[in-house]
Amino acid sequence: MLHSQLGLRKRCEKILGHLDLTHPFSLEGLCNRMAEQRGRPIRLHPLPKEAAESGVCGLWVGTASVDYVFYESHTTALHREHIVLHELGHILFGHHSLRGEEDGGRAPVVLGRTNYTTRQEQEAEMLASMIRIRTATPCPKPAAELRGTLARLESAMGYGRGTRGH
Repeated sequence: MLHSQLGLRKRCEKILGHLDLTHPFSLEGLCNRMAEQRGRPIRLHPLPKEAAESGVCGLWVGTASVDYVFYESHTTALHREHIVLHELGHILFGHHSLRGEEDGGRAPVVLGRTNYTTRQEQEAEMLASMIRIRTATPCPKPAAELRGTLARLESAMGYGRGTRGH
């Protein structure tokens, strides 16, 4: 299990090494950069009510000319962003799944997310989490203020500087 987790992390790190993640992070900016690299736009849309009610919270439909990413809209902004990052993870890994017919004879890629039991779902979920961690805004409090807060907490809990015993 640990070996497979390390392999998963390494695959994600490899993709992260090729991403231009800006600070502050912009999901729209990431989508634009990915679209430019792929040569086709990425369109973000809320899931239709029926799909959301079925338990699907994210969906990627990739066609020859455009990538559509659908997300659950009736949730927090942070969760919506994570759903979109997960679906972008599928794109970045080059995943393929269910295929349907599309005009012009080319079949679109359709990936819907309901669980994380497959390798593809685990890869997309880990990559989404790692992007979020890498782009998180650092804590705005200065180190001295954090040390003061920690000292007050230690004092309140009865841990003096010299009484830790560790």
